[in-house]
Amino acid sequence: MAKEGARGGTMGFPALEPRGRRDHVAGGNAVRESVVILGIETSCDETAAAIVSNEGTVLSSVISSQASLHAKYGGVVPEVASRHHLELVVPVVRESLSEAETSLDDIDAVAVTQGPGLVGALLVGLSVAKAIAWSRGLPLVPVDHLQGHVASLYLEPDPVEPPFLCLLASGGHTLLLAVRARSRSERLGTTLDDAAGEAFDKGARLLGLGYPGGAALERLARGGDPDAFRFPVARLSGLDFSFSGLKTALLYTLRDLGEEEVGRRKADLAASYQTAIVSALVGRARAASKQTGLEKIAVVGGVAANATLRAELPEARFAPLELCTDNAAMIASAARYVERLPAPGYLGIDAYASVT
Repeated sequence: MAKEGARGGTMGFPALEPRGRRDHVAGGNAVRESVVILGIETSCDETAAAIVSNEGTVLSSVISSQASLHAKYGGVVPEVASRHHLELVVPVVRESLSEAETSLDDIDAVAVTQGPGLVGALLVGLSVAKAIAWSRGLPLVPVDHLQGHVASLYLEPDPVEPPFLCLLASGGHTLLLAVRARSRSERLGTTLDDAAGEAFDKGARLLGLGYPGGAALERLARGGDPDAFRFPVARLSGLDFSFSGLKTALLYTLRDLGEEEVGRRKADLAASYQTAIVSALVGRARAASKQTGLEKIAVVGGVAANATLRAELPEARFAPLELCTDNAAMIASAARYVERLPAPGYLGIDAYASVT
């Protein structure tokens, strides 16, 4: 059993002297200069926790990835992810507090991803967040994972101010959003089938690159000719995306080339396939910008780390590389613009798997 710390730490969490906020005396009372938020993220296969001030300063951000655990399966196994979140979430929260040189006594609110994501994984983070908030008498802030990605743009030292057109491209989602204010956005387009990150992973699997595939495909593509093959980019009315036809085109091309030729031209295939995905994302983002009159474009999500996408959309503001993949700093950031639920109202809230 974890012992209570010198300053009231519980659940094995450290009770350290706080950093990232200062107290000053006004009229005989200590007045804090900053609200501090603990964020927890467990929507898929990253267990993450972060401490963020209400001004958007990241005091700590800790991420434990399970990618190597799922590699042998070729993708994320929900049951495996949930079990490892159970093992990792408390140590990760503990480390985030330690890195911020703070304690639970200094936390003013607990933010957590409510969805979308893998329900079992989400429930781990949600349960821990409820327990911490309830035990400390703190409000809970349930955050939508996708709004968290957008809110990664609002963190210091160089926040992006609305209004702007946001392209959100990740392993599970591809969206175009008109962001009019930090607390308000309008969905303009989405994917009708595979997400962009999913298309990268499936293409990598077809090329024998394993999991996670997006980064591996990008590395292979650097040595290839992006014009060697002409893969189709779906042409849809409106601002929606479709990547399933692209994946099928790669499959048929590999079949027609044969194993020996595929081995010889694998880098060209990767580069051409990547170009098709990036072309679809860039084309739709610019079309949405023109249609809405939102000249400022921002890009978030795991695919935002792709160097080719960054090069092909130079006018856009991209989330910092460390905030592109799933992290808890973005969840804490989003919590600054979401209603805080007092106890006991949040004890009954549940996770949700998909976008409504």
